[in-house]
Amino acid sequence: MKKAILVVSFGTSYEETRKKTIDCIEQEIQAAYPEYQVYRAWTSKMIMKKLKARDGIHIMNVREAMEQMEKDGIEEVIVQPTHVMNGYENDLMTEDAKAYSSHFSRVAIGAPLLTSMEDQTKIIKAVAENLPVEKDEALILMGHGTEHFANSIYAALDYQFKDMGYPNIFVGTVEGYPELENVKKLLKKTGLKKIALAPFMIVAGDHATNDLAGDEEDSWKSLLEAEGYEVRCILKGLGEYPQVRSLLAEHIAAVQ
Repeated sequence: MKKAILVVSFGTSYEETRKKTIDCIEQEIQAAYPEYQVYRAWTSKMIMKKLKARDGIHIMNVREAMEQMEKDGIEEVIVQPTHVMNGYENDLMTEDAKAYSSHFSRVAIGAPLLTSMEDQTKIIKAVAENLPVEKDEALILMGHGTEHFANSIYAALDYQFKDMGYPNIFVGTVEGYPELENVKKLLKKTGLKKIALAPFMIVAGDHATNDLAGDEEDSWKSLLEAEGYEVRCILKGLGEYPQVRSLLAEHIAAVQ
């Protein structure tokens, strides 16, 4: 039986971070499951359109990938997202993949990065190991955020960081709750003046480069510096963490 793993990512137009994150995730999944053929699909129409226009590169969406695998004679498919949580992107991916379930003998769908409490605990430990900060320094993580009800994971993570003994690690989002303003209220209570900023996203792409570390006056770096904080930026996506790549591989094993 010909088997395949379809690795589904939001995507990025930044080649350097893609190589460090999405490419590495796919390579490690291929190494862990040599009996499977690994395919790629992305969910961001905007990013795929940009790559096509700028670089002439076509990245398949989920439906195109399912059709390609069928043409290639694949009989069993595991769809594994690299999405951080069970949000809109993951819902749409699941819907698209399930639409082709009758085309294969089996279609299984793995869980996003943060699905169980065990996942959350592992990721919190991974962040602490990969982003060490000084005792007099706070670490603020920038998540994407969403209007989807799954957005509550960010506030839960912020709470859990502190519950697990990391009182100086904070979680905020660009497009959801908590916002930077909410984080700053908690930050003031610590009295800390040094801050490390890092993306809480699979890739350190546009949001990390511009919204987090950009020179514009509305970037998180600029806003915090304007209030007198000493800020440094760590442009390292979650996909660069070995523990994150291993956890995604574990999610595949769970649906084999």
